[in-house]
Order: sequence, then structure tokens, then C-alpha cells
Amino acid sequence: MNQYFLFRLPAIQRCLLVVMLSLPAIAPYAQNYTTVQTAPAKAVKAYENGREFLVYGDAPRALRAFEEALRIDSNFIEARLVWAETHFDNGHWLEAERGFERVMELNPNFHPSVPFNLALAEWRQDKFMEAHSHIDNFLQAGVKNADLLYRARRLAENCLFAAMAVQNPVPFNPEPVGDGINSASDEYLPALTADGSMMIFTRRDDYDENFYTSTREPDGSWGKAEYLEGVNTTQNEGAETISADGSWLVFTACNRRNDGSLGSCDLYWSQQKGGSWTKPVPFSAAINSEHWDAQPSISPDGRTIFFSSTRPGGQGGKDLWFTTRQSDGRWTQPENLGAAINSRGDEQTPFIHPDGQTLYFTSDGLPGMGENDLYFVRRQADGSWGSPQNLGYPVNTKADEGTLTVSLDGRTAYFAANPPGSAGGIDIYQFDLPAHARPQPVTYAKARVTDAASGDPLVARVEFTDLQTGSTFVTARTKPDGSFLVCLPAGKDYALNVSREQYLFHSENFNLLETASFDKPFLLDIELQPITSGDEATARPVAARPVVLRNVFFETASADLLPASTNELDRLVSLLQDVPTLRIQINGHTDNVGDDTSNQRLSENRAKSVYDYLVGKGIPAERLRFKGYGEGQPIETNDTDEGRARNRRTEFVVW
Repeated sequence: MNQYFLFRLPAIQRCLLVVMLSLPAIAPYAQNYTTVQTAPAKAVKAYENGREFLVYGDAPRALRAFEEALRIDSNFIEARLVWAETHFDNGHWLEAERGFERVMELNPNFHPSVPFNLALAEWRQDKFMEAHSHIDNFLQAGVKNADLLYRARRLAENCLFAAMAVQNPVPFNPEPVGDGINSASDEYLPALTADGSMMIFTRRDDYDENFYTSTREPDGSWGKAEYLEGVNTTQNEGAETISADGSWLVFTACNRRNDGSLGSCDLYWSQQKGGSWTKPVPFSAAINSEHWDAQPSISPDGRTIFFSSTRPGGQGGKDLWFTTRQSDGRWTQPENLGAAINSRGDEQTPFIHPDGQTLYFTSDGLPGMGENDLYFVRRQADGSWGSPQNLGYPVNTKADEGTLTVSLDGRTAYFAANPPGSAGGIDIYQFDLPAHARPQPVTYAKARVTDAASGDPLVARVEFTDLQTGSTFVTARTKPDGSFLVCLPAGKDYALNVSREQYLFHSENFNLLETASFDKPFLLDIELQPITSGDEATARPVAARPVVLRNVFFETASADLLPASTNELDRLVSLLQDVPTLRIQINGHTDNVGDDTSNQRLSENRAKSVYDYLVGKGIPAERLRFKGYGEGQPIETNDTDEGRARNRRTEFVVW
């Protein structure tokens, strides 16, 4: 498997440090033990025979030779030490622990490597606080080697974390995603569209890694996976991310030639057009480098790509970086996420959740269970990132954990593993994400835009605005079939505007200041009314239906416009300026709360407020008129708060 394809596997990595040649000489100590200079000749001979067996990789015979030396002289300290080291190298943690402990009983200062190796043996047996005590002894020994000090300090941090984490486990009950995806081959690196309707993942076909897709069935299961035509090649593809709407794929490919790639591994992209995927091409030097660039993750608005790289300027080996697409379509120079996230070790496999605020990744340099652990970090109100948090045990173990993907609702996480009983090798699993690691609530708006007259799909401009700040949240265009999907995190009041030249625009409001729910997405059919010129050179839509201005707001029981209204009203001004023959009537409506006379007066005054705003922006008064309808034309029931809110509306109609 290529170096950039990470997945969860049980693993034991050899940790015994070769420190006998790099640390200070043996410390003097009152001799209650023997050495190669003082032990009996037969014991020394057996010891030397054992070392020779080690040279040839024969650990069993070496151990027997060391045991013979210790039978002759149980206080022969070098024989005891190398016996312990040999057991450690072969994963015999308890024997190694006993051996190192005996060396320290004979002489606690015999060599600084002993408490380090004893701590490692205890770590392997989950004796975390004992290991911490011995690694602390090592740190107090005055070792100067910077690399050894870093490893020792990291082990000390891990011991404290693991002791607490094992005592306070998080819920974790992974289940396979089903045989629609899992097979006798290896499957890993799952990625989801925002609505959870499609999963794309990597499958190892013999010696070739390829992408497959599966769609969710009505009963919630995953359908039979299909080979992704147009992107797969005879070379490996992997470490992919897909845009929220499933139309844009970014992935990693290594060692490509003559296609514009720059380094050992680069980021590539492909788009879905006309029902098929375009030929993948590498990003330019604005993103890719001559170094290892891999494991991308696309932000929910499609404007930022997070990835891992070994390029210069980082904090350690592999760091997390990001690049942002500017309004002119160009990508910024990648920036390092900084020392708050990146460590001296490796940070990899970033996944930015659709909430745009929660980033998941792996690290072997932050306090954890020992190897690559899964972490998450949240973006703060000022745009900076907080402190990374470990997902906890047993999500994280002393093995390597890899890529994590989290569903839009924040409840379900997907990863790859190879536990006993899997369908075949590595399979994709899902589990309920612990509550402390869940992202912010998110929902989505999914729509299809059509021509109101013909019913044909339209390619239109889609813009979401944060009404609190007036800033644009998302700018996009619909697909050729007229569809779009945009993720909407909680905490904002969104205005949606859908527009196209020679059409009246359409607006919606999604007030998610309190919360958002994946279970209640906004599913819309949007019909844009075309503008045509009649015999009298007046612009008129084919079907003269009212256009509701859903982002025009007033003070309660008042005709005073709120500041949040200006965004939508200015769009109406632009429409009237772009189509100088267009004439409109502003209509005001209320709910049925209050008496008829008051509601009639309020509706007229609100319509006039909009009329006055347009005139104040330079729209000729002769192109405008206004009218109030009171509570007489409801579009929803007045029996609910939601219905009454929709009945309190301002709209315009062409005349």
C-alpha cells in the first residue's frame, strides 16, 4: 500500500532504542554484581556465544546462551541486560520488564538506557504509571541527546494521558458498513457527500488501488459499489475527498510522469460533467510542490483545501497546510496551520467537517495512546484554531489510527480497520462518534432550479449571505441539471439568492441562529420567471407570479426596515437597473394577529417603505407602485408560528 494511504491496523512497532552507543558511559556503583571483566569464564563464554547468535538473528539460541550464563552467575549484569533486550525485541514484554528491573536492582545507574527500556516494556503492558515513573528517572539522568529527550518526554506525556484515558473510556462499538461496500479485497479511506447519499472509497484490486462509489438505498443500507469510470487508471489512486454536492473530486496520486505533476505525491482533481468524470489533472505549483503533498480535504463551501505535506516551513515531518481559492479562481500559497496543531511529529489525514469549524486529523506527536491517534480541533470565533483534543480510548489505541470521516449530522464516523471477523482484510466500519468529539449542528439546502415557463433546468448563480455580517457565505452555480447542495452550519441567519440574466430572482431565508438539524434539510424546487419584452416595450415575465422578498425585515408592528433588509433590497435595485423597462408593484401582507384595520394600514406602510427605499436609490417613481393587502391573502395557515411568519411577507409583481 502506498505511503499516503493510511488506515487503522493493529500494529506493534519496535520501540527499543539503540542507545548503548549514544549515551554516557556506565556509571560507577558499589559492586554487588559481576561484569564481563569479573564474571566466571564459562559465564562470559556463554554470554559471547549469545551475542554471536544475535548477529545471525537466532534469538531463541541467543536467549538459551544468556540463560546459561545467568545460571552460572545470576549477578552477571551485561548478560541480564542483553537477555532483557532480546526479550523486548521479540515482544516478550513481561520477561523484558523483569530483566530490566533486575538490572536496576543490581545497579540503578548501570546505564541510562535501562529505565527508558523498562518504561517501554511497562508501556506495552499498559502499566502506564509505572512506565511514567521510570521514564521520569531517565529524564533526570542528565541525557543531552535532543532526539532521545524528545522521545522520552513524549512517552512521559503519553503515559499520563493513557492512564487517564483507559480509566475513562468513551463509547465505541464499530460495525461494518455492509457487503455492498466491503468485500474480500481491502477497502479503506471512505469519503461522503454532505447529504450522505454517496460514499466514495479506495479498494485494492490485486496490486492496483482504485476508487469505487456506493449510493445509499431507501432502507439506509449501502448499494453495491461500482468502479469509478474516468478517474481510475492502471496506477494507484487514493486519499480522496469529495465536495459537498459530489461534483468535485480531489485525490492523491504518486510518481506520475509527463502530466504536470511536480513531486513524489501530488494533489489531482476531477469534475463531474454531463454524468461523467473529467480526466484528472494535477494542481499547479500554486498548491503542489516537489515534496510529498497528499491527503486533501475540501471545505464545505469548496473554497479551501486542507492537506498534509512535507514541504519546508513546517513544524515537523508531515504537517497540515491549507490553501484558499480567491474570487478570481486562483489558489493562495499554502499556509501552515501552525504550532497549535502541528507538532514535531507527523500530522496527517485532515478531514474538515461540513460545519466548517471542526477539523479531524491524526498525529503521532501530540499526547495520546502512543502511535498515530485521532484528534479534533475547533475553529474559534476570531478564526484561529483552538487546542487539539484526543478522541479518547478505545477509539484510539496503541496501534496506528488513520483517516476518519464524519457524517453531516455529526453522529456517525467512518474509518477502516482489520479486526477479527472482517469480510476480507481491511473493511470500512462505522460507529457513533463520542459526544465530546461531535461537530457543530449542520443542515443543508438542496434544490433544483428550472425555467418557470418551460420547466427546463437552468444554470443559475447561487449566493448565500450571512445577514448578521453582510458577508457572502457561498457563491456557486447550479449543475447542468439545475441542482445545487450547500451545507448550512448552525449559528447564522442565511439569505439565499438565486439569479440568472433575463430572469426574476428568487430568495429564501434560513434562520439557523438557534440550531440546525440534519433531519430537517431544506429541499426546494425553485422556478425562475423569465423576463420578456411585450409590444409596448415593457418587460414582463411569462407568468406574472409574485416574487416574495424573504429577506426584507421590519421592526415588530412597525414599517421601519431593519438593516438586514438592505442586502435583498439592493439586489432588487440592481435588477431594476439592469432591466430599465421593468415595472413592479410592491405588495405588503400581514398575518391575522390584530384587527383588520391595523393590519391593512401596516401592510400598506411596509410596502411604501420598500417603495421609498427604491426611489431613494434612484429608481424612477413612475416604474413603481405599492399596495397593502393586510391579512387577506395568506399563503400558509395562521394557526402556527411558522405559518404566520410566512404570511408576514413583502413581495413584488411585474405590471
